[in-house]
Amino acid sequence: MLVRDGRIAWLGDSGDAPRADRTVELDNGLVTPAFVDAHQHATDTGLAIDGLDLSAVRDRSELLDAVAAFASTRAPEAVVHGHGWDESTWADQTLPTAGELDRAAGGRRVYLSQASVHSALTSPALLAAAGLPTGESLVKEEQHHAVRAIALNDLTPAQRTTAQRAALAKAASLGIAAVHECGGPGTSSEADLTSVLALSGQGLPQVFGYWGELGGALKAKELGAVGAAGDLYADGALGSSTAHVRSEYSTGGCGEAFVSASQAADHLIDCITVGVQGGFHAIGDAAIETVLEGFALAAKSVGVDAVREGRHRIEHVELIDKAMIARMVEFGVIASVQPVFDELWGGPDRMYAQRLGVERAMASNPIGAMHATGVQLAFGSDSPVTPLDPWAVVVAAAAPRNPVYRMNVRAAFAASTSGGWRAALVDDAGVLAPGKSATFAVWDTPGGVRAGLPDLLPDVEGVAPARPVCRRTVLHGQTIYEV
Repeated sequence: MLVRDGRIAWLGDSGDAPRADRTVELDNGLVTPAFVDAHQHATDTGLAIDGLDLSAVRDRSELLDAVAAFASTRAPEAVVHGHGWDESTWADQTLPTAGELDRAAGGRRVYLSQASVHSALTSPALLAAAGLPTGESLVKEEQHHAVRAIALNDLTPAQRTTAQRAALAKAASLGIAAVHECGGPGTSSEADLTSVLALSGQGLPQVFGYWGELGGALKAKELGAVGAAGDLYADGALGSSTAHVRSEYSTGGCGEAFVSASQAADHLIDCITVGVQGGFHAIGDAAIETVLEGFALAAKSVGVDAVREGRHRIEHVELIDKAMIARMVEFGVIASVQPVFDELWGGPDRMYAQRLGVERAMASNPIGAMHATGVQLAFGSDSPVTPLDPWAVVVAAAAPRNPVYRMNVRAAFAASTSGGWRAALVDDAGVLAPGKSATFAVWDTPGGVRAGLPDLLPDVEGVAPARPVCRRTVLHGQTIYEV
């Protein structure tokens, strides 16, 4: 492969290679298009890399012990940031009280985001700073946004940039050459988004920004974002029982709705007028139905072609039926999805089954069905909700908990590469071909290679091959990671 001016100039047999200024021997490494993570949060990911990881705790006592040990390493005025607890994995799902968190942290302010990042455990000091009652430790949605803003605003600009740089460097080391940063009110701040955008391509992956604010198309454009999309919340999350669903949760209620169909339509028309991508976070079937009705209303106003040309997107898309999938195709909506959600919480006996019952849990995340019907897919991690691990994403899509929704490895890989570029409105990257961007990764493949890609799926005895290891990541001809 000959690279010139950031593009692939030639591909062929090495004996026919044109002259080059420099030759890089790859020692039998496998060369593939580099990955794109189509939904992530750099600051939170960076904080989690060096912070308090609560994903392994299995009860209230373990969580409090972890908080106490971590807090002792922090200044008294600091906020204790932690992430990843998931009470659905606990035998006793009793959460710690605000007072218990206060004692464990020695009076420090505590912010511990649940795995979904749609709820958190907080201490009395942080609750009081947000003007909230101090008796209950668990906060969801709007209350969660209030305490989250205070916790993140506690970071200095230098601390924020350090966290973002750590997240992007980690991504590069895993063969990820581009990421979609999803910010917006309740998720991050304008300063947070512009900070990570300033790091884009500076020896790090390219960053495509999304600003999730209703009616925020012009602001998104001014901030340098690709669209007013990403985490523009039409609903909450299944983990916190706040995703908007048609049928009640096992604990009662149908979650929360934050956007009406008419608001969704107005937002899309605004995005089309300004010339940016539009989109929404929608997980529950009621929320997805509302958003798609907004697409239909927008199409009546500006025409179906104008809507389709925008390549607008919906994030997560976890509870969706055949009729809604057909509407996704009709309006050219990209599904930005996270297959590892199913790996972690799907199936008949995990969190989704606890919240929704087994039948609805097994029908969730029908990614293979969307692919088979013609929905354009872009895969991501929603890091730190799930780890940065692109091959795990491919495996989760190719071998979901409900085998009805399987898709082949090559299609899953395409959704993790060219699908991510296309979802960011870039059409000349994601494949290795002359004239395309020289954006690729080089891999050691201890598990072997099958049909041009690493062998990833378990054999008939359930033994999984060893995962590929990234040796080099190249973005538009520039190496951003090498061993």
